[in-house]
Amino acid sequence: MRIGDLAPDFSLIDHDGITRQLSTALGDGPIVLFFYPAAMTPGCTKEACHFRDTGSEFTALGAQRWGISMDDSDAQNLFASTNSLDYPLLIDAGGAVARQYGVKRPLNLLKVRRTTFVIGRDQRIIDVIASEFNMETHVDRALVALRS
Repeated sequence: MRIGDLAPDFSLIDHDGITRQLSTALGDGPIVLFFYPAAMTPGCTKEACHFRDTGSEFTALGAQRWGISMDDSDAQNLFASTNSLDYPLLIDAGGAVARQYGVKRPLNLLKVRRTTFVIGRDQRIIDVIASEFNMETHVDRALVALRS
């Protein structure tokens, strides 16, 4: 997926059991969709908490934050509650959405590439942030993209 591409639509259940559909939710503002390899791991926790801690900045820009991984609902619930995450964590158990977005790894060890997509209200991709080791860059670049 590249900047300017139409983001694939999808519908997934989040950690609270709520169905989230991309195209419908975009009516409420842009979505920052971040794929992470595994809940409760150090890197993913750091990234998810940075998204939590900057929530007011995203809200001020009218943007929503959605995390997504191939973890099951129990893992996602534990991750959200342990870290007081205030945004939905989507369950992509089979990796279908990860495949659509081109971030599914061929082996299941790490499952997905750590990648963030900033998606505009028109469902077009505004930015793609791919960094496996710099957890803060996902939030920082997403905020820059939303402000542009």
